[in-house]
Amino acid sequence: MIRANNKHTIGALLGVGLAALLIWGLDDKRQETEDNRQETYYHNEGKVFGTYYNIRYEATEDLQDSIEAALQTFDASLSMFNPHSVLSAINANRDTTTDALFEAMWAEAEDVCALSGGAFDITVAPLVNYWGFGNTSRYRDTEKSINREIDSIRRFVGFDKVKLIDHHVYKSDPRVQIDGGAVAKGQACDVIAELLHNTGCENYLVDIGGEVVAKGKSAKGEPWHIGITKPNINNEGAQEELQEILTVTNISMATSGNYRNFYYDGDIRRSHTIDPRSGYPVQHSVLSATVVSSRCMRSDALATACMVLGEEEAIEMIERAGDAACLLIVAKGDSLTTIPSSKWKEMTNDL
Repeated sequence: MIRANNKHTIGALLGVGLAALLIWGLDDKRQETEDNRQETYYHNEGKVFGTYYNIRYEATEDLQDSIEAALQTFDASLSMFNPHSVLSAINANRDTTTDALFEAMWAEAEDVCALSGGAFDITVAPLVNYWGFGNTSRYRDTEKSINREIDSIRRFVGFDKVKLIDHHVYKSDPRVQIDGGAVAKGQACDVIAELLHNTGCENYLVDIGGEVVAKGKSAKGEPWHIGITKPNINNEGAQEELQEILTVTNISMATSGNYRNFYYDGDIRRSHTIDPRSGYPVQHSVLSATVVSSRCMRSDALATACMVLGEEEAIEMIERAGDAACLLIVAKGDSLTTIPSSKWKEMTNDL
C-alpha cells in the first residue's frame, strides 16, 4: 500500500470614576458609530480555478481581502493545477496530511459515488487525461488500441482503490489519481457563502464559474434572478440564450453540460464527461443538468452524475437522493426539451 500522503484616597477613587466614565463614554460613541454604519451591496469579481467568480453581498465593509484569502486556502487544498496543493501531493504519491476541505470533498464524493452506482467517481482522473481533457493528453490510434488502453487504465480507476484513514490517503496502486474538478467550484461557493454568513451577511449571491449559492435578496430588494443557459448544439459561436430564468432565494445550484467542452475524433464527438464505469466519454441526449440540493458541492457532484447516467437514470437517482431536484435539458432531434424531477418547482422556490 502507498501512503499518498493601596492606598485608597478620595482622589484615586475620583480618578477611577472619571476613567470609567471616559471609557463608557467612548464605548457609547463607538456603539453609536457602529449602529449608524450603513450596510451597502458590494460586488467582488476575479479569476479563480481557470474560471471567474462574481460575488454580490450586503455588508458594512468590502470583504474582498477575506474572500481572496479563503479562495487561496481552498486552492492550496484542492487545486489540481497547484503543484503544492494537498490534492497534487496525493496524486504525486507524496506523504501528505489531508485537511478539512479535502476531507469534506472526499465525504461528499464517496456518498454521491454510492448514490450514482459509480457514475460519479473522483478517481476518474487517468481516464480524463487519456481523452485529453485533463493535465495531459495522449495520442490515440485505432479503436482496437483504444479499447485495449482503456481496459488497462480502468484497473486503477475506482473508489474502492483508495481509502482515507487518519488524515492520509492510501492507494492500492500508485497510478490512482484523484480529480476534484467536478465538485471544486460548488465547494468553493459553499466556503465563500459560509464566510459571508459568519461575517453577518444575510443577503448575498456567490457565483463561481456558474455554480451558485444565493441567500436573501438582491440590492433591489427582490429575490435573485438566475439564468440557466440554453445549450447551443447547432450554431457554434452564436450568442448565448437562456433556457429559463429562475427567481429564487436560499438556493444552492450547479449545472453540468456537454455542449461546450468537446472535440471531434474523426466522425466521433468526444465530450468531456467521462463515464468511470466504461472508461469512455458519454454519448446520450442529455445536454445539461442543473441540480439544486442542500449544498452547492453536492449539487455539483450530482449534476456531473446526471450527465453520466443519462435521462432516466439521472431522474431516478435524484429522486432517491431526497434532498435534491434537477432540471435536465435534452435533445430531441433538432429541438430541446426540459425534464424536471418531481421536486424541481418546490426546491427552486420559483417565485
